[in-house]
Amino acid sequence: MNNLNTFTKGLLKENPVFVSLLGMCPTLAVTTGAFNGIGMGLSTTFVLICSNLVICLLRKAIPAQVKLPCYIVIIATFVTLIQFMLHGFVPSLYTSLGAFLELITVNCIILGRAEMFASKNKVIPSILDGAGMGLGFTLALFLMGSVREIFGSGTWLGLTVPGMTGHTMSLFVMPAGGFFVLGILIAVVCKLSKRKPPKKLGCAGCPNAAACSAKCEEVQA
Repeated sequence: MNNLNTFTKGLLKENPVFVSLLGMCPTLAVTTGAFNGIGMGLSTTFVLICSNLVICLLRKAIPAQVKLPCYIVIIATFVTLIQFMLHGFVPSLYTSLGAFLELITVNCIILGRAEMFASKNKVIPSILDGAGMGLGFTLALFLMGSVREIFGSGTWLGLTVPGMTGHTMSLFVMPAGGFFVLGILIAVVCKLSKRKPPKKLGCAGCPNAAACSAKCEEVQA
């Protein structure tokens, strides 16, 4: 896989939200506004790129028995750094994201890319993979936040949307609205990418089934 494909696959083809259905908690919780979506997405992108870089550099030095704890320590270090940065420079965003900023540490997108990609590839591809997946996550949150903010609050990035005053639907800024918008966007992405539902449900229909089975056999051995 060349570097361009490594970077672009996370934008649409393997989008972590719309295709892999990862990171659902922040996706549904913080996307009541477009600005919150951008903030959470870029924060996660920063952590993805930095953690992928460090894990790639240390992949041969980290013992297999303690990989997960080491990954979490590395990720938590960059999460703490981005928290300090947001608290100091964008305090309103820091307050809006709340506990979900801290929960980036255990975001399955970051842990998944660390295990499936960064720990097995070189520096440049690992950085590009983190950037692509992070920007794909940011795009997903931005789209979610934009739709929910426009129809639920009548604004977009804090600006009043013409024609929406008095015609908003509070459903869109409620949890049910988050699920509704997510479902619509997933359907649109599947249509654009011409994805078809799996013929088999469960592990048999998962694109990562082979890698997962090999990992299980390795652990059992």
